[in-house]
Amino acid sequence: MPSLVSRSLPVLALALALGFSAGASAEGLKVDLRPEQPDRIRAEPVQAAIDLLPKDYAFVTPGTFTVATNPGNLPFSVYATDTKTPVGGEPDLAQLVADSLGLKLEVVAVAWPDWPLGLTSGKYDAAITNITVTEARKEKFDFSTYRADLLGFYVPNDSKIQSIARPEDVAGLKVAVSSGTNQEEILLRWSKENEKKGLKPTDISYYDDEAVQDLALQSGRIDAYFGPNSTSAFKAARVGKTRLVGTFSGGWPETAEIAVTTKKGAGLADAITAAINAQIANGNYAKTLARWNLSAEAVKESRTNPAGLPKS
Repeated sequence: MPSLVSRSLPVLALALALGFSAGASAEGLKVDLRPEQPDRIRAEPVQAAIDLLPKDYAFVTPGTFTVATNPGNLPFSVYATDTKTPVGGEPDLAQLVADSLGLKLEVVAVAWPDWPLGLTSGKYDAAITNITVTEARKEKFDFSTYRADLLGFYVPNDSKIQSIARPEDVAGLKVAVSSGTNQEEILLRWSKENEKKGLKPTDISYYDDEAVQDLALQSGRIDAYFGPNSTSAFKAARVGKTRLVGTFSGGWPETAEIAVTTKKGAGLADAITAAINAQIANGNYAKTLARWNLSAEAVKESRTNPAGLPKS
């Protein structure tokens, strides 16, 4: 769950907190925090997707696709240098969908816990904020998938670890993970399974402060960090001190996907799915993901309401 960056955070402090400034390039990764986003990938209307919009659906604002997102972490979204405009991979995806449906786009910044009520109450047309498809959520929402939900193991560049491809590979390692997350549950399960096989348990560490965790990783106090691949990959490309040694589905052993989320029965999901598939076919989708270093999580096709992570 991403944390919310305060709108009142001064531009300079925001840049320092993220480690770059508007238009800055770090380790070859250029990040544009300008609210205008002149390099954002745009698309032409897709009539096949427009034809799937329900005739009786009333958009929050006529002619506009109103999307909720939670600014807090790149590459998903953060506030631009004006401290009020959300920019990042999620607003970019929202723009592709809006363009495809022949609509203007309005991105509304919300706290993570607020998007479900906002959707069900009709405050937003959709939420695009790194939402995983689950069977529990499918009872209240419809989904149009657009990205794989991946977890990644990251190690220092000079680490002797070259690959973590199976549970046995973490036996005896010191691994940092966030408490109360899917990745913690997976790591704990692997450690117990390894012990049953006569292997060493995994020494699991927890850090509330990301800077302290980074220092522990670089100093060798921990061997690896296991967390969301998207944010870790973005950081690795930006800072250049870590590298990826393995990815796993966020719902391991189940497959997990991230999706545009709409109110159950609103009738928007099929049109949004068609819009995303059109952008996958014409290459705009790949360009959008590449812009925010999210290419590793690309999907071959968008699906409406696929099987989600089980309730238990």
